[in-house]
Amino acid sequence: MTDDVQRAHWGNLEGQNWAGLARLSTEEVEGDDLAAEPSDKHRFVPMTGRDIKSTEEQEKDGRSFVESRGGRYVYTYMEPDTSAWKRRRVRLPDGRTAYRVIRPVFEGALEDLKRGTAPNGDRVDGLIVYDIDRLTRDPRHLEDAIEVVEHHHRPIIDITGTLDLLTDNGRAMARVLVTMANKQSADTARRVRRKHKALREKGIPVGGTRPFGWQDDKRTLNPKEAQLLRDAARRLVEGATWHSIVAEWNRQEIVTTRGNRWTRAVLKEVMRNPRLCGHRSYTISDIDPESGRETRQIVVAQDDEGKAVIGQWQPIITVAEWQALVAIIGEGPIRGTGHNTRTYLGTGTLRCGKEGCGALLRALKAARSQGKPDGYFYYGCPGKTTGRGCGGIKIGGPETDELIAKLVIAKYEEEAAAREATVTPRAWPKEVDLANVREDMADLKQARRNRQISAERYYADLNEYEADERRLIKERNAWQRKTLAVRGKPVDMAKEWHREGVTLVERRAYVERVLSAVVVLPVGRGRKVSMRDRLVPIFAEE
Repeated sequence: MTDDVQRAHWGNLEGQNWAGLARLSTEEVEGDDLAAEPSDKHRFVPMTGRDIKSTEEQEKDGRSFVESRGGRYVYTYMEPDTSAWKRRRVRLPDGRTAYRVIRPVFEGALEDLKRGTAPNGDRVDGLIVYDIDRLTRDPRHLEDAIEVVEHHHRPIIDITGTLDLLTDNGRAMARVLVTMANKQSADTARRVRRKHKALREKGIPVGGTRPFGWQDDKRTLNPKEAQLLRDAARRLVEGATWHSIVAEWNRQEIVTTRGNRWTRAVLKEVMRNPRLCGHRSYTISDIDPESGRETRQIVVAQDDEGKAVIGQWQPIITVAEWQALVAIIGEGPIRGTGHNTRTYLGTGTLRCGKEGCGALLRALKAARSQGKPDGYFYYGCPGKTTGRGCGGIKIGGPETDELIAKLVIAKYEEEAAAREATVTPRAWPKEVDLANVREDMADLKQARRNRQISAERYYADLNEYEADERRLIKERNAWQRKTLAVRGKPVDMAKEWHREGVTLVERRAYVERVLSAVVVLPVGRGRKVSMRDRLVPIFAEE
């Protein structure tokens, strides 16, 4: 036993510099406290006051302990809001993925202790913690700490006497205590997961911040917010863009429940949540075997019969309306949903019509010598020297934008007339097929519970049934979206286009939704061609 370790074992710290590690306990809560925590994401909360002192109190006690034994307290490693046992998914240096307890402050403290230098530049001879739980509940981290004591001869001690890494017997006992603490934490997490599952099966709402559209009790509707979501759902199904809704809400200074401005991503997340139609949901994690990345998605909770669990709150929209929204969101990027910073209506849509070119036109401000009004501009094909075009097309900008607007409005009016002439069935024709697949899945699960089939047979058949279910659900969602769109009142584009406060970004979104491109044809010398004849619209296919 080296001098520093021996003296620490005797309680004589005179002449030594010590650092402290102060950490909050952030294990999951149980029982009644669970109602205050989100069930969809395992969030760990500090338990200060229920199990251990605050970081400030730990620092004060560590300083007093060291100084009372003749030592000098030089630095505190503050490690708030971390778990000493919860494992996270990480990528190892060799490319493999594994689950490890992530504590960068703790690991940094051990590295500093090996070098003998604290972050403030002071020499550091040892590390003090409040008790063994504040050091670690993970056997790997305990072995790292033991290595510092045994091989680098730096003592690590605690105030309460539950930790002894300075002797062989103490290290053996520490391994036992950490193993038991790790099991206790795992037991707590298991009970919490079971509690989450029970709440989910009963449709009980949980979580911290209230969801937009409901009151603080998470059950009763907030009339104003609920109507906003209802109108947004209807408008999206009828053809409005995400950005138009977000822009309108932000203009009206409508904020999220956290007080933030709305974005497309946030609005999509809200509209994707099954809570809107009254279904209970939860978050599941999945690992991509190729990339190794972890993805999360919200899924509808199901009971033992495979039916959606109904939440104990008032729904805002119908199940069919929500499924139509899921179809809109889940089918990948939709034309016109992007947010661009273009400053002219036709950029990104207009293309050169000269044979062999097809380049995107760019906007060019008119020179003063041309005698055009202030702000007048042209659309032109980039020159050959740029490598992006032929330079052979030029057309007036304001007149072109006016024609593009007329094309978009006319297309929406055409779709509105088609909706009025379309008759759709009241029920999806394959509802029985979907019900049969789910019934077969339930029978399969019961057969496996009764040990009537092997695991290999069970999972092989289950994969096929789940593939059929996904296919049918996708077909149903697309059908419902079309049905609701036909039944709903289409967007009055003429009114929407000239609405007060409408932005260029919103108009561009409608242009992109309707038009894949507008080809601008060249004009021969001496010929007079109307502006309308020069523009060839290429309409986007649904």
